[in-house]
Amino acid sequence: MNWNHLVKAGVSIVAVAACFSAQAASNGVTVSITPEKSSLNKEDDVVVRVTITNTSSTPQYILKWHTPFGGVEEALFDVKRDGVDVPYLGAHYKRPAPTAKDYYLLKPGASHTAKVELSALYDMSVTGDYSIKYTAASYQLFDGSKKAAAKQVAGDIDSIESAPASLWINGRLERGTVVGTPFELAKAPGGGGTPAPAGLSYTNCTASQQSTIASAVNTAKTMTNNGVSYLNAGTQGTRYTKWFGTYDSSRYATVKSHFAAIKDGFDNKPVVVDCSCKQSYYAYVYPTQPYKIYVCNAFWSAPLSGTDSKGGTMIHEMSHFNAVAGTDDWAYGQSAAASLAISNAAKAVDNADNHEYFGENTPALN
Repeated sequence: MNWNHLVKAGVSIVAVAACFSAQAASNGVTVSITPEKSSLNKEDDVVVRVTITNTSSTPQYILKWHTPFGGVEEALFDVKRDGVDVPYLGAHYKRPAPTAKDYYLLKPGASHTAKVELSALYDMSVTGDYSIKYTAASYQLFDGSKKAAAKQVAGDIDSIESAPASLWINGRLERGTVVGTPFELAKAPGGGGTPAPAGLSYTNCTASQQSTIASAVNTAKTMTNNGVSYLNAGTQGTRYTKWFGTYDSSRYATVKSHFAAIKDGFDNKPVVVDCSCKQSYYAYVYPTQPYKIYVCNAFWSAPLSGTDSKGGTMIHEMSHFNAVAGTDDWAYGQSAAASLAISNAAKAVDNADNHEYFGENTPALN
């Protein structure tokens, strides 16, 4: 199979650069990025070549979702403009826990390469000095790399990371221009017209699907309200520690604020659910574009409540919005989420599945 292919992701913009590589954080896997051109104008695409290499003497299995080989479906790049973070504009997905089929085999000494266009994933329209670094991190990045018990002790998040490539972008906007997210631009005067009213609406959904989604959102509200009551009472029981780790007042306050924001999202924001996705995932959102949730194939076969449910999926996705809790996906599935809470509570507090499982509370804990 030829892994050297172009992952086309969107719009034309600009960039300049050099190539660097860095040793991976574990398992002897390295990654390097090389910009396709050293100097670009505003009509050019921003394209980099990503090469992942197994420098170890043993086969390595790397989670597909955290590679560019099948398309970029996570925030795999750290992009800065003049030292300031450029937000990721792509999607975050709720997926089932990974199985063997979700990993790529990297044989000893093998390299795989993909070309990635970054223009639709990060706004690089403003002139300036850019830094682009490939960084992928997950509790489950490498299949079977460490036993769960060992990872719980070490608190490991497996990762691979390149050294940064320094870029000059001669963009279509002047240096120093402040560019908002799509959500911020829509709210600006003249940017999006009259704000949408609060409540639930649908796009590309049949009447039957709309009824199912309404039940899912109502279930999510019940779960969220229960979670808010638990946290407002200051309860520090096994339900909290199971999903967010040993009690810490700062982390507890963060979780409490997250669930208050999730509740506000369901109760007071214009939530839109789109049914057009035909992928195998549960759902996805664009974190910079609240409050639209795209539901996918696994959503329809999920139970209404309980583990990995329709209601829980709604909580998971609502937590991803930057305007809500801005969660990430550090671990997938109930078992990994529970292990993450033990090994790395700070990451559990930032993990969407941990919020979902706290909300679903199945089996019920106090």
